Amino acid sequence: MSNAATKHHPNYIAVFWVLLIFTLLEVGIAYLRIAKLPMALILISLAMTKALLVAMFYMHLKFEKRLLILIAVSPFIFAVILTLALMPDIGIGR
Repeated sequence: MSNAATKHHPNYIAVFWVLLIFTLLEVGIAYLRIAKLPMALILISLAMTKALLVAMFYMHLKFEKRLLILIAVSPFIFAVILTLALMPDIGIGR
């Protein structure tokens, strides 16, 4: 059997539980009374981690060629830049 013909089967249940735990962490952190900037950075990093897990396992990018990964990641990078650029408009980082 060649390497290209092997099928990869990720553990979707484990990925689901990790996503659920991260979501619960986000909800819990949102109720904490901490400064806006650290909270925003923590929540954005958790959301980016969750998006990365979804893209890697549910969209099967972990097992794709590099060019397809680059095509999928490029809009994500622009979204992060846009989010960071708009943070002063919503009062975060003042």
